[in-house]
Amino acid sequence: MYSAPRCSVVIPTYNRAHSVGDAIASVLRQTMADLECIVVDDGSTDPTSEVARASHLSSLTVIGYPANRGKGHAVRRGMLAARGARRLMTDADLSTPIEDLKHLQKALDAGADIAIGSRALPASNVEVRQPWYREGMGRFFNLCVRVVTLPDLHDTQCGFKLFTAAAAEAAFTPARLDGFSFDVETLYIARRRGLRIAEVPVTWRNDFATRVGLLRGGEAFLDLLRIRWNRARGRYRL
Repeated sequence: MYSAPRCSVVIPTYNRAHSVGDAIASVLRQTMADLECIVVDDGSTDPTSEVARASHLSSLTVIGYPANRGKGHAVRRGMLAARGARRLMTDADLSTPIEDLKHLQKALDAGADIAIGSRALPASNVEVRQPWYREGMGRFFNLCVRVVTLPDLHDTQCGFKLFTAAAAEAAFTPARLDGFSFDVETLYIARRRGLRIAEVPVTWRNDFATRVGLLRGGEAFLDLLRIRWNRARGRYRL
């Protein structure tokens, strides 16, 4: 009889041949039974996919495609391809250590449909901070998010989020944005569907090799208006 994994871990990657193997090893070192790891190669120009597949692990799936589409597209592909009863998205640099998954699991055990890691709560542990200008832009973006879309969430952009399978299908299936504001879009869709979202303090260490340029980060502000426009046009219906 078919049995779904207990948890799927989705890792979006772009030109991470130098580190994707370490990320996979960190995930699969977890003692959780029935865990699958899905690496989504977002059109890398280096051998990210080849390095990932070289591990030859039965619990690993590598999804690749030729053109760079954006982190949102990669995460959406992975979350909808996942088979787990719970589905975690995490950045390839593991800025939040995979061990913090247990904190998000507790939130789902308590009744939440989605648990999001947060760097903005009093109990959050930010060990390595971003440069001041990125941190300032992030705070301003989160303020705009609260004004325009999600008034009760303090940090929508930490790349460490756990969904039940049903919540992942409901939030990601109608989603449209491929850029870095996809987190806001999926959470907005989830909230419109009445799904329960828990914000959980986590450990976070900035990766100074981040791929997010200031221009692309700035485009996320326009995406907040696109989210409201898409909703007004009825584009988020399942």
